[in-house]
This record gives sequence, structure tokens and C-alpha cells, in this order.
Amino acid sequence: MAVKTEKELSETQRSHWLKAVAAIELRNFGYAISLLRAILKQEPEFLTGRQLLRRTEVTKNKAAKKSFFNISTSPIAIMKAQREMKKDPKRAVEMVEKVLEEEPYHRQANFVLKAAAVAAGWPEIGVFALRTLLEDNPRDVKVLHQLGRLHHDIGQNEAEVEVYNRITEIDPLDAVALRLGKDASARASMTTGGWTRAESYRDLIKDKEIAISLEQQSRVQLTGESLDQQIAETYALHQAQPENVDLARRLGVLNEQKDEIEAAAAWYQYAADLTKGADAGLVRKVSDLRMKRFEHEISTHEEFLSTHRADDELYAKKSEELRIAKRKRAEILIDDARQLAERNPTDLQLRFELGEHLVNEGHFREALPELQRARQNPNARLKAMNLLGRCYRELGMLDLAAKQLEGAAREILSMDAMKKEIVYNLGLVYERMRDREKSLHCMKQIYEADYGYKDVAARVESSYEQK
Repeated sequence: MAVKTEKELSETQRSHWLKAVAAIELRNFGYAISLLRAILKQEPEFLTGRQLLRRTEVTKNKAAKKSFFNISTSPIAIMKAQREMKKDPKRAVEMVEKVLEEEPYHRQANFVLKAAAVAAGWPEIGVFALRTLLEDNPRDVKVLHQLGRLHHDIGQNEAEVEVYNRITEIDPLDAVALRLGKDASARASMTTGGWTRAESYRDLIKDKEIAISLEQQSRVQLTGESLDQQIAETYALHQAQPENVDLARRLGVLNEQKDEIEAAAAWYQYAADLTKGADAGLVRKVSDLRMKRFEHEISTHEEFLSTHRADDELYAKKSEELRIAKRKRAEILIDDARQLAERNPTDLQLRFELGEHLVNEGHFREALPELQRARQNPNARLKAMNLLGRCYRELGMLDLAAKQLEGAAREILSMDAMKKEIVYNLGLVYERMRDREKSLHCMKQIYEADYGYKDVAARVESSYEQK
């Protein structure tokens, strides 16, 4: 299944999509749900739309008052969808969505959605159905096993490894998860190592022997002369096979063990280039090593400044070096996030991460379009709205800041960590707007739930002293 993106919607569908997003911000959940379901009826492969639909249904369900006299008709509807699945699985997907509108975490309904979606040739929707159940219960091993098998069926080896690792963390004695996890890990290594592209059986054996040798070596932490010898031997092999990803990766590992961070990063980059950026682990490793160098430099400068007086002759120099190192670290974070977003323009999570890094460095205006797009991602929506509120506040657009933060606060019922941050930021906006009563009301909401949050206690208690 080729998952459809917002760009692939028709003009009418895109207009309905934008109306649905706006309706959610106004808490008009029923209207938003009807718009989203209409879009999905025409474009069932629009996965982002289905994700936003489910998030809206969850929010609506949490906000609704429960009645003891409501009799659920979901068992009957699910049975009808199961019968329909044998004849028309696409129609069964539509039918079960009606159940999920009222009960988004309904276990049987999500299982039927998964089965119908897979039968219809939409396995990514099947993955989504199982991950919805895991939102409700992240330790549901039965669901995790089904998710692992589905990732296996559609060739998503790295995702399969992640699922079986989660099962092993929950139940270390689950032998099936251990075995399947190892198998998936081996397949992932073969894919990224280029074994599946071997031109002949002899090439496959040769690459496999090298890889096994490198794996055995990697289990030993070498030092001194033995480490230098391994680097020299591996480099000689690399010169004979410059296109071998495993050898380039091994040179990165060895140089990292030697604490030669620049050389290690260069070799990991070489290996990543060989895979044309397809191996996300290698790309991430390059970024992590560059960050590691600056983190070490920053900690060294901070340690010096904490143990020396401001009148020390080196204090000003170290302060400037610390500022430069922090700036370079921020530039790396932003550059990496921007490159990832450019390579994956429809990935709204990457848009959020780029926007977050821009906000952290004070690039508020530049962050706005990234965060506005990220609001469409159900998983990043509230965080994006919170950061948008901060951006508007810093840019002096206080009415827009208040509107954004008020909307985000309404979508969270309990005073969890996210809501505390949103309500605190809203209080600061009201303070800037010179609305002391509303600002204090925000702080009191937090005070009642968490006395020690930031400076809330001082703000609230001082307000009583002023009376």
C-alpha cells in the first residue's frame, strides 16, 4: 500500500481537511469527525487523516459525560463488519470505523480493523489499529506479538526488532519474542549491509564471512596496539573493497573506541553515503558523534567556569568559547532536523522536531510554519500548539498566543506535565496582556496540583500577601 499524503488530496478534500483541523481547534469534534470520515471514505489510504480522526475521537470520548443507561451496540456492529470482511474488506473498514467513533480504544473493533485493512491491502492501517490499542495499554503482549508479525509481513525489519525488544523488556522469558527478535535483527542487518544485492553466491559468502568476523571483533573492546592493529587490518580490507558498508562501519566503531571522534564520524558518514542515506542508524550515528564532541567541549568549559572566579584571566575567553560551542551544537541540531524534514517532507513529526529546535534557539518566526504544519500530527499536536503559543508571545502577538494555548489546554483533561507547561505559558501571556486575574487563575490551577512547579507557589502566595 502506498500511503497517501495531504499533497495527494484533491482541492475539495484538502479544503475539508483544513476545515477539520480548524474545527478541532474550536473543539467542534463532531463536525471534524464527519469531515474526516468523508475524506477517508474517498481516500482510505490517507493515514495522517485516520490518525487525526482517532485522536479527535479519543479527545471527544474523554470529554463526554458517561451515562449508566447507555447500551452499547458495538458487538452487533462488529459482527456485521466481520461478516462483511469476507465479501468486501474495504467496506468492513468503513463499518468498524463507526464503532471506533464512540469507542476508539475498543479492543475487538481495532482487531477487526486490522484484519479488514490487511485483507484490503492496506497493512499500514493494520499497524495503526494495533498501535492505537497500545496507546491504551502499552504492555499488552498479545497486541505487541500481532504488531511484530505484521511488521514482518510487510518487510519492516527495524520496526519488528523494536517491537520484539519491547516484549522482551516486559517478559524476559518470552522465548518466541527472543527468537523472532534475533531473526528480525539479522534481516535488518542483511538489508542495510547490502547482502540482498549480492551478485553471486560467492559474493554473498564472502560478505557474510567478513560480517561475521567484524561482529566477533566488535564484541571485544580493544585498546592500545591491538586497537591500532585492527584499524590497520580493517583499513587494508577496505582499500580492497571500498564499497563494503560493513568495513566502513567497522572503521567507525574502531576509531570511536580509540576516542578519535572526528575520524569515527568521517567513517560513519562514508558508510552512510554508501547506503545513499537509507540506513537511518548510520545517519544518526554521524549526528550523535558530532554532538558528542560539542557536548564534551561544553561540559569542559562549564566545569572551568564553575570553579573559577569571573576576574580570572581565562574566564572571559572560556565564556566566549562556551557560547560558540553551544551555538555550533544548536546549528547541528537545526541542520540535521532540516535535512531530515527535506528528505521526508510529509513527515509531520520531523516538522515538529525542526520547529522545536528553532524555538530553542530563538528563531521564533522561522519556527511558525513548521509548527503550524506539525499541529496536523495527532502525536505532536499539543506540543506544537504549546510552542506556537510561545512563538506568538515572543513575537508580541499576544492574542494569537492566548488563543493557541487556550485551545491546547482545553484538549487535556488532567493536569499532567504537558498541561502544566501549557497553562503556565498561558499565565505568562495573560501577565503580558496585563490581565492579572486570568494569569493568577492559571497559576492557581497548577498550584492545586503541583506545589513545586517552577515559581508557581511564589506567584500564588504573594498574591494573597498583596491583598
